[in-house]
Amino acid sequence: MTLPSSTAPARPVRGHSSRRGRGGGPQPYDFRRPTKLSREHARSLQIAYETFARQYATLLTSSLRVVCHVSLVSIEQMSYEEYVSALGNPTIMAMMALDPLPGTAIFELSLSTAMTWVDHLLGGGGGPQPTRPLSDIEAELVRGVLRRALGELRYAFESLLPIQPQLGALEYNPQFAQVCGASDVVVVASFDLRVGTQECVATICLPFNMILPPLEAAADNNSHSELQRVIRATAARAVATGLESTPVEVSVRFAPVRMRSEQIIGLQVTDVVRLRQPVTAALAVTAGDVTFAHAVPGNQRTRLACLIVDSPAAEDPA
Repeated sequence: MTLPSSTAPARPVRGHSSRRGRGGGPQPYDFRRPTKLSREHARSLQIAYETFARQYATLLTSSLRVVCHVSLVSIEQMSYEEYVSALGNPTIMAMMALDPLPGTAIFELSLSTAMTWVDHLLGGGGGPQPTRPLSDIEAELVRGVLRRALGELRYAFESLLPIQPQLGALEYNPQFAQVCGASDVVVVASFDLRVGTQECVATICLPFNMILPPLEAAADNNSHSELQRVIRATAARAVATGLESTPVEVSVRFAPVRMRSEQIIGLQVTDVVRLRQPVTAALAVTAGDVTFAHAVPGNQRTRLACLIVDSPAAEDPA
């Protein structure tokens, strides 16, 4: 599925050919594990990426002190192998962790554009750049711009899911960036990136299994009317009220003691088992093996009882 931006014409990612034109015949499809973005999912991603493009352009312009332009070109779904094969070599591939989402995403741009960033950051005027890996100083300068860009990505995705992007390693050879299997489906957003006179197509690659759950959650929230939200909230309160009146088995326990198997087998009437519970220590009040209070033993008329007390500080058993 290709979703062009409303402000820019759609074009392939670095000469990527359409999967439909390969003529490979029918492909099996598992309806239990859909691998296609719905219209709602694509629209949610489009809004997020267009917001990111605007913020990213402002960030680059202020950081590099040169007019920059970023616009969303397309959102495509393809296999990871197809994505990697369409990239140039060398190129800049920044690995990203988008906590709390699982997996690794990729922020990719051309090496010449990254060199142009460095040139402007150091007071240069841009122009033709050498084709070589970045030096340590150049790489750190580029990483600084990318870290600020990830902050704009976090802002753009707030409507879908609060994420905390973290910048990882930089790779120059696409074949060495194995973030998922070759046949795994990925969602690739392409951006027209211009820094002064330098232009390239930058991409953000997200594994399909990484981005699908938050997209489905966002679509589910948007699909409910106000009346449906009220009904769901009322049902949730009813469940909470019902749980509050549900009887729960509660135990008052002494501290456990460890014994050997032979000692347990040899126990007889009148034998005394020494507990590890100090006489002055409070007992644990538990439910489902979870201690939620402490108490001291006692009685109420003819029944045993316990008095809830403040939780004592941890003590070493005698």
